Amino acid sequence: MGEFNEKRETCGTICLKYLLFTFNCCFWLAGLAVMAVGIWTLAFKSNYISLLSSSTYLATAYILVVAGVVVMVTGVLGCCATFKERRNLLRLYFILLLIIFLLEVIAGVLAYVYYQQLSTELKENLKSTMTEKYQKDPNGVTAAVDMLQQEFHCCGSNSSKDWQDSKWIQSPAAEGRLVPDSCCKTVVKWCGRRDHASNIYKVEGGCITKLETFIQDHLRIIGAVGIGIACVQVFGMIFTCCLYKSLKLEHY
Repeated sequence: MGEFNEKRETCGTICLKYLLFTFNCCFWLAGLAVMAVGIWTLAFKSNYISLLSSSTYLATAYILVVAGVVVMVTGVLGCCATFKERRNLLRLYFILLLIIFLLEVIAGVLAYVYYQQLSTELKENLKSTMTEKYQKDPNGVTAAVDMLQQEFHCCGSNSSKDWQDSKWIQSPAAEGRLVPDSCCKTVVKWCGRRDHASNIYKVEGGCITKLETFIQDHLRIIGAVGIGIACVQVFGMIFTCCLYKSLKLEHY
């Protein structure tokens, strides 16, 4: 009877080992995906960060990159801990899983909270940022505004009339422009001197609605990736605890 129980326990341990190994393979790929989303955000979706007063959007991307790297390292450690059946490695693996779990939950929560605050932030700050800082920082705000107006075919924060309050438009440096040249449907030098609808983009809601939709869509992706993979990790922690309990204490 004792021999039967021992065989049953050994069989259970083997099953847990392979379950945890399979989980680690999937987990490593998930870490790669998390890191890729973070890098994608920083490389291709961060052009408009200079137009935001809060750094939360950027912080969520960095958290995902860090979490992704740690996940990949942890996945390798998990495989070693599983096949070597070392309880001390399993303990370390569990702690790392817990840390990653918390990082991804934080990234998901930050994305959700910022999603709720984004509309208010843009309404309070975007117009002043565009009208006060345009042409003062050529590689920052100016480049971001020009890209925003060209990419989303819009002009001004709420409308093209917002540019009447621009310090640059009111200065001699504007050379008679009524709006920046990036408002034009066909961008040529001094095209901003004419603000007729046939020449510039006059979109209802201006650039603020376009930018809000763009960032909100990406925040949904960040939040979903963070929370989704964090939920999967719960199973990894459960498998780790089960395997830890099934192994005999190490002898030194």
